[in-house]
Amino acid sequence: MADLERTCLYDLHVELGAKMVPFAGYEMPVQYPMGVLKEHLHCRAAAGLFDVSHMGQVLIRPLQGGIAVAAEAFETLVPQDLLALKEGRQRYTFFTNDAGGILDDLMVANRGDHLFTVTNAACKAADLAHMRAHLAATCAVEEVTDRALLALQGPEAERVLAALVPEAADMRFMDVAVVASDHGDLWLSRSGYTGEDGFEISVPEDRAADFARALLADDAVAPIGLGARDSLRLEAGLCLYGSDLGPETSPIAAGLGWAIQKARRRGGAREGGFPGAEKILSEMEDGTARRRIGLRPEGRAPMRPGTPIHAGAEGGAPIGEVTSGAYGPSVEAPISMAYVDAGHAAEGTVLYGEVRGKRLPARVAAMPFREAGYRK
Repeated sequence: MADLERTCLYDLHVELGAKMVPFAGYEMPVQYPMGVLKEHLHCRAAAGLFDVSHMGQVLIRPLQGGIAVAAEAFETLVPQDLLALKEGRQRYTFFTNDAGGILDDLMVANRGDHLFTVTNAACKAADLAHMRAHLAATCAVEEVTDRALLALQGPEAERVLAALVPEAADMRFMDVAVVASDHGDLWLSRSGYTGEDGFEISVPEDRAADFARALLADDAVAPIGLGARDSLRLEAGLCLYGSDLGPETSPIAAGLGWAIQKARRRGGAREGGFPGAEKILSEMEDGTARRRIGLRPEGRAPMRPGTPIHAGAEGGAPIGEVTSGAYGPSVEAPISMAYVDAGHAAEGTVLYGEVRGKRLPARVAAMPFREAGYRK
């Protein structure tokens, strides 16, 4: 796999028998000998360890003044209320463009005197350039290049991590903390991408392999690859950038209006002021022409990305397309996400996916497909 980067845990993945594949410019583990199905179910039942070191980690420090300077500057790029984000908390957000689309979705944390962001791997170079271009007058934008990022997910995650870092047990969903440990300072967040309770952990790169081994030493923990990561997030109804979100995707069509706080909406204290605000705020009031939906296909065959969706069993042009789809091991059925014309998006509506020349029925379903296990 020429010209692909490797995370600092590459040798450990190989040692653990991982099948490595190209992903976002990196060689990443897609599965281990346990296999995707068993990895998925293990994460739901116990705890799974994911290497997400390919993602971007960035610090935004105000050049003068306090954290409010950085928060106010960052609000010019996103529709979220960051001035109200308390120290030790993080928020889901997204960069928007002038057309009201999404450049990337990311997490932003308030760490007292600076902001910390985690960005998608495929977008991290563009995100870094975007932040530097628009924040340089008030903030220093520092890429973190000497730390790995791990995710420990599942109902046993708290117990396992607290055995090494007792402070983890006191954290709530979306809390962040910096905690000293035998493996160096750990940057913790109680969050993840599986629909389960768990943590994302930034660890010094030269300590990452030992830290990972310490977690894997617990019988409850198994290494999990990209294959199960995808099916876990799909069951949780979580979007994947590049599939379900993109520069032409409205956050309102994507069902992400909940992530825009009152202060940034019409009539709010800081209404608008972010790229594409007029379109996005208008869509919050008037609706969108298309909407992201969940689909439960009948039978056992998944409807994969790119599957055309029709309103009827025959005739007529497509009304939408599947953007994510797979078999859901925990729900024991195929599941998909799609964008369709808003008039066909009501829960319970029967639509038809065209699979290998045949139209197969699928019912519009609520998301998540499986109840989340976050610790509130």
